[in-house]
Amino acid sequence: MPRAKVQRKSTSIDMTAMCDVSFLLLTFFILTATARQPDPLDVTIPSSTYKIKVPDMDMGILSIGKGKVFYEIVGKDIKMATLDRIGKQYNIQFTPEERERFGVVGAFGVPVQSLKQFIMMSGDERTKSGIDAGIPTDSTNNQLESWVRESRHAVAELHAAPMRISIKGDAKEEYPAIKKVIDILQKQKINKFSLITSAEGDAK
Repeated sequence: MPRAKVQRKSTSIDMTAMCDVSFLLLTFFILTATARQPDPLDVTIPSSTYKIKVPDMDMGILSIGKGKVFYEIVGKDIKMATLDRIGKQYNIQFTPEERERFGVVGAFGVPVQSLKQFIMMSGDERTKSGIDAGIPTDSTNNQLESWVRESRHAVAELHAAPMRISIKGDAKEEYPAIKKVIDILQKQKINKFSLITSAEGDAK
């Protein structure tokens, strides 16, 4: 008796559900991702063989180069709370829109008097305007000290944690400029901070 031949059919898989899930995930990541703000100060950091991960919260980063000092506060809520404190200290009223825009600003380096103008600019306008001349660190107008102090208070108030400070200094920057910033930190009894460097070898 001859064997019955089974008709062969090509298998097909319905990928509709998989495509839907993929697009949903892609849309979620696009909407929740935060764009990296361009660094207004081009700093060539020195190399080091020691590696440690920089925290992504409760962090303040001081960038020093070309005789300028820029400050970056990590965390939108901390940025906005710090801005409120600075506004109260210098008698400047910031609108809700200005607070929201400052919450997504990266590193900044402008005097407080120019802060409103700086906040309302676009990224390209900030770069071309030349307004980012660095945060004043003079003994008679030491605004950097105020920024560091108020951001530390904001972290302690909102997160009940100490704020970590990191210094990102240009490899060609003169020592007195770095020392001036360290002196400002020590006046607030900040004797422990990190120096940001580029990787040179394996971690030790």
